[in-house]
Amino acid sequence: MLQQLHDSHDHHVHGNVFSDKDQEAFDDFIWRQETVTLRTVGIDIGSSTSHLLFAKVVLQRRTEHLSSRFMVIERSVLWQSPITLTPFTADGLINAAQLADFIQRCYNKAGVSREDIDSGAVILTGEAIKRRNARAIDELFADQAGKFVCATAGHKLECLLAAHGSGAVQISKDNQQRLLHMDIGGGTTKLAMIDRGNIVSVAAFAVGGRLLAQDDAGEWTRIDDSAHQVAEDLGLMLSVEQLQDESLRQRMVERMVDIVMDYLNGNPLDRLGMALQLTEALERPFQPKIITVSGGVSEYVHERETEVFGDIAQALGRLIRQRLLAQNQWQLKDPGQGIRATVIGASQFTVQVSGKTIYLPDKSLLPLQNVPVVNPHLNLSAKTLQADAVAEAIRKGLSKMDLNSEAAAAIMVAWDGDPAYDRLHAVAEGIYRVMVGAIGTRTAPLVLMVDGDVGRLLGRILHHDLGLNSGFISLDGIELKELDFVDLGQMITPPGVIPVVIKSLLFG
Repeated sequence: MLQQLHDSHDHHVHGNVFSDKDQEAFDDFIWRQETVTLRTVGIDIGSSTSHLLFAKVVLQRRTEHLSSRFMVIERSVLWQSPITLTPFTADGLINAAQLADFIQRCYNKAGVSREDIDSGAVILTGEAIKRRNARAIDELFADQAGKFVCATAGHKLECLLAAHGSGAVQISKDNQQRLLHMDIGGGTTKLAMIDRGNIVSVAAFAVGGRLLAQDDAGEWTRIDDSAHQVAEDLGLMLSVEQLQDESLRQRMVERMVDIVMDYLNGNPLDRLGMALQLTEALERPFQPKIITVSGGVSEYVHERETEVFGDIAQALGRLIRQRLLAQNQWQLKDPGQGIRATVIGASQFTVQVSGKTIYLPDKSLLPLQNVPVVNPHLNLSAKTLQADAVAEAIRKGLSKMDLNSEAAAAIMVAWDGDPAYDRLHAVAEGIYRVMVGAIGTRTAPLVLMVDGDVGRLLGRILHHDLGLNSGFISLDGIELKELDFVDLGQMITPPGVIPVVIKSLLFG
């Protein structure tokens, strides 16, 4: 086809009769070779609400430096569902059957079949991850496993998703600002300190808009464990009967807002504040003056919503707004996304990696799917590198993604400086200490993704010098970012290359 178009092109140019139709056909062929259009779906299942949207993602091959990488050039929302209350059964479990019915109805209304979807992401967040049938919900999408990123987001990972999805990270990057982002959902509040586009610390605590909620009959019957803790702090033995008293609910809301303000201002936490803490305390390398707010409760903080949905979200949001404005030390900024501050889809593009950049001692490791990317933010600029510092950075990177050292992970290594043996060995040893340790082997895959041309050297040191014989692959020439997932295909020989698919969570 391509040769025919070129022959036609040459003939008509020499004859001065190159037609518009020929030009359009040639342009269309080139466009299809260099451009990929995907239809994606993003599904967010939270403790309070669930929603879904379909998007179109257009990717185009990047031409500089002979790269084969595709970059997103267009993203657009095709259809988005109404926000529905996450269904629960009478015994407090998420109703997987009703949830499946909601999702299928969304597909039907959008005129989309599952075969039409190229890629997607399913994220379980907040209290939803505590439910005993969270795995069953994930398995609703098992037949799409090759296409979907299915992630149960722990508290720290949810902090990252909210900060990116709300637009706060982009605001901080565009304006080169330091800010504090707060996402208030149904069961938890997530915080992220952002320094000019980089999330430097995160924290979460159990305050949310549906810790107290009504049932279908309008009775206040839902009392979360965290709400019981608040009540006990106030000297109340909370019961369903007592919960019908509006003044009692207001007292509890006021106590929750006290906790929120202590977290925002960095005040010492009292007994209740410590009890509601879900992660380590928020590290505060700077004192931001700007605060951005997202999540369901933010709709009331930013005064976009007036309707009440059978919970305490309105009372909580209004009081937080009053306290923030009364303090006069925060510049309250709307990041752009509130209740929909979650993943909107997943893009896919493939990068061919030269065989010279790969170190793979055991080919049976491949293929791999949906390996989460961990960015430890290694500082490799110093002339002398220390394995202890590398190990500590990797531990922090894993923790921020709610992963442990035994989990499958793709570790980003942004190489900087001279590839001297002692420097490479320090990095390899730091990785080994955390990801392998005293066991000397791994059961889950370890992928080293090196931004530079030392991937093969790092792999050789891990294998020959440190004794890691299997369960890992080291490759370079790949550009990644936080919240990416990677797929690695089987090695293609010849020419000895591995197709690497990078699934990037896209945010509005």
